[in-house]
Parts: sequence; C-alpha cells; structure tokens
Amino acid sequence: MSWNGNDNKDPWGRNDGPPDIDEAVKQFKAKINSILGGGGSGKKGSGGFTKKNFFTSLAIILLAWSGLGIYQVEQAERAVILRLGVFDEIKGPGLHWNPPIIDKWTIVDVVRVKQHGHTALMLTKDENIVDVTVSVQYQIEDPKRYVLEISDADASLAQATESALRHVVGSAIMDDALTTGRELIAQDVRARLQNYLDKYQTGLQVLIVNIEDSSPPNQVQAAFDDVIKAREDEVRARNEAETYANGLVPEARGEAQRMLQDAQAYREQVIAEAEGDAARFNLLLAEYKKAPDVTRNRLYLDAIQSVMSNSTKVMIDVEGGNNILYLPLDKIAEASRGSDNINLSNSSSSSNSIRALTDNVIEEIRRRNRQENN
Repeated sequence: MSWNGNDNKDPWGRNDGPPDIDEAVKQFKAKINSILGGGGSGKKGSGGFTKKNFFTSLAIILLAWSGLGIYQVEQAERAVILRLGVFDEIKGPGLHWNPPIIDKWTIVDVVRVKQHGHTALMLTKDENIVDVTVSVQYQIEDPKRYVLEISDADASLAQATESALRHVVGSAIMDDALTTGRELIAQDVRARLQNYLDKYQTGLQVLIVNIEDSSPPNQVQAAFDDVIKAREDEVRARNEAETYANGLVPEARGEAQRMLQDAQAYREQVIAEAEGDAARFNLLLAEYKKAPDVTRNRLYLDAIQSVMSNSTKVMIDVEGGNNILYLPLDKIAEASRGSDNINLSNSSSSSNSIRALTDNVIEEIRRRNRQENN
C-alpha cells in the first residue's frame, strides 16, 4: 500500500505502475481496425480486424502498387530501364509496365533537336582578340549513355563547345576568323566537339555548328571596317572583270568562227573558180584546135571588151597621122545618158548605153579626122 493509500498512483492521482500489455494491444488493434475499416467500438462481432478486411486491403495496396508501374513512351521517346540500380533494357514507343521500386525508368526524347549558344572572347593565332558567337544544334543519339554514363550531358556539351571553339580559333588568324574562314572554322569545331563528346560518352550527336557572329574588339573596329570595304571593292572589281571577260570571250569566239567560215567559203570559191576556169580552158582548147583563127579573134575581142569596159579614157593612135586621139569615155557616157535618157538599172539599158557610147566614139573619131584633113 502506497504512502497516500492509493495503489499504483502518484500524489497527483496518476497511475504510477508499469503499463498494461493487454490494454496496449487492444488499443493497437483498435487503431488498425479504424484504419482498415473496422467498427472501432471494441466490442466482439462489431467489424474488427478480420481476414476478409486484411485481404481486401492487401488487394487495394497491390492494385495501387501495380498502377504506379504503368507509363507511356511517345513515338519520339525512349525509356531507359534500371532494375535494382543496374541497366536492364531500353524500351521503345508504347504503353509499358515495370514493377515500381524494383525498376526505375527515365524517359528521354531522341528526336527533338536541342540548341546551345555560346559567346566568348577568343585569342587567335596571330595574337588578336575576336568576339565569337556560336550556336550548336544537337540531339540524343544513345539514350543509355546519356542517362547513365555522365551526370549532366548538356553541361558537358557546353564545356566541350567552349574548349573546341578556343582550340580552333586559336589555330586560325584573325582574318580567317572574321571573314572567309568562318565556314571552315565551324566545320572544324563540329568535328572536334563530336570527338570530345564521344570520348566523354555523353550519347549526344552534333548536327550543325554555326558561327553566328565574329567581330574584332571595339578599339580596332573602324580600321577593320576599312579593310573589309577594300576587300569588297576588290571582289566587286574582280566580278566586273569576270563579267566583261565572260561577255568578250564568246564574242571573240564567234568572230573567230565567222572568220573560219569566211575562209572556208573563200577557199571553196577559189577552188570552184579554178576548176571552172580549167574546164572552160579545156573547152576553149578544143574549139581552138578546130578553128584557130576564129578562136584567136574571138579571144582578142573578148580581151578588148573586158579592158574597155573597165576603162574611162582611151588613147587612139591614128594610122598615117601625127596626133593621138584622146577619148574621155566617162564624159561621153554622161553626155550620152543625158541626151538619150537611158536608165542603166538593168541589163537591157546597159547594152543600149554601150551601143550609144560606141556610136559617139565613132562619131568623135570621124569628126577629128575631118578636122585634120581640112
């Protein structure tokens, strides 16, 4: 018996003895029944923790656990599966299920093209400083490496981009980095960057590297602008010269072709005339053999006619006289045309003019003979 007459109680009336185990078990069962759907009244047959409730609760828990393992992989995505922390497989598009807690999956997009931009001051080979802005387009090539081999593949790409850009720009001179060599620098940066990413096993593939901008420091910007202007003038002059050459060369080639054609035509003409003269001479030779005197006179008359038709003045030595007659055929022909109104535009008018000219010459010879006789 305690000092205050109350068994197992302290001075304030609280129970000071050890806890009742049976009472603690009953309280624990009551809490479980309340959680799992029990009645909670503590009375026998009032819906306490039974086998039926246990299996129902277990089925609900298993169903919820199973539902957590269902996931959807889109067409452009891949799922990297880890089982107990170890790589298991890569699943493609579709609806999949893996046991939660046991398996862990990471879904990555292998089609979307990502872009990374970087701007920095670079030192060139000739110890000049240029401000370069580059953009890198890339995508995930190997999902396993992208997820497992490296903690942050995108950050590694950013660091590798700066390293590759500094190496390539540092191997080029300032003029190449600012003007004509930018495309070549972009190609070299892409190749070197892809080599770095493969060594790091990032699972990334570089698609395009563009040098978006490269400019000199502000202190030399004006001088560099003058250099660029001079180079543009040089390119423009070269283009104008090429344009002039492109227009002149075809014209010269056409002229040369025309001259070749004219020469060929002249050659054929000369050959044809020579062949014609030879054929005519052969015919004339045959006629000459038949009648030499007639043919000789005919040839003489043809020769005189040919010479006289091309001459404007004639000197005649009169037999038995001391004077030489001078006949200005051009003046006589003009007088004849003026008096007879003969038109020399066709062959018939030409023959009339010759006949009239002949008559005038004969008349002039007679007139001068009469004057000499008198």
